[in-house]
Amino acid sequence: MTEDLTELLAQAGVDPGKRAVLFARVYDELRQIARRELGGQNGDATLGTRPLVHEAYFKLFPRGGGGAFENRRHFFGAAARAMRQVAIEHARSRLAERRGSGQRPLDLDALETDALRVDSEAENLVRLDEALARLGDIDSRALEVAEMRFFAGMEVAEIAAALGISEPTVKRDTRFVRDFLAECLAQ
Repeated sequence: MTEDLTELLAQAGVDPGKRAVLFARVYDELRQIARRELGGQNGDATLGTRPLVHEAYFKLFPRGGGGAFENRRHFFGAAARAMRQVAIEHARSRLAERRGSGQRPLDLDALETDALRVDSEAENLVRLDEALARLGDIDSRALEVAEMRFFAGMEVAEIAAALGISEPTVKRDTRFVRDFLAECLAQ
């Protein structure tokens, strides 16, 4: 089954017809990832799971092109990154509407365990995105772990399997990410 998905991922980059097949095949899993992140917004939900998944899909497969994906890890890593970008773009838009309303600092513990609060945390999410960009310059694997953990809502075992690393390594990377982000966001 994984090999079939890997083949489909590779074909989707060059065959638009295969993109629809791929999207149908992974749609429920992508929605589950988005639901984990956005499901508990309680009145803070101007960005729903379907729009998040659909916008992420358009980032993965823009008109007139799109990348081929080597394997499941590559695809779901790219999907997590695309969902992050969509959430940050939405947060920037909401922030532009409000232009600062005395936001409280971002709680990194809540970010790891709770749904994203794209609307009420807009300012903090924009700052977080800037910090994540700096993290990517330093440690690309730690950035992948952060995206999968915080933006795709994946568990430690899922991340370890997707990245082909051990669970203790994922936990160490997560601690590093949390310390790095806390330092960046404190500035």
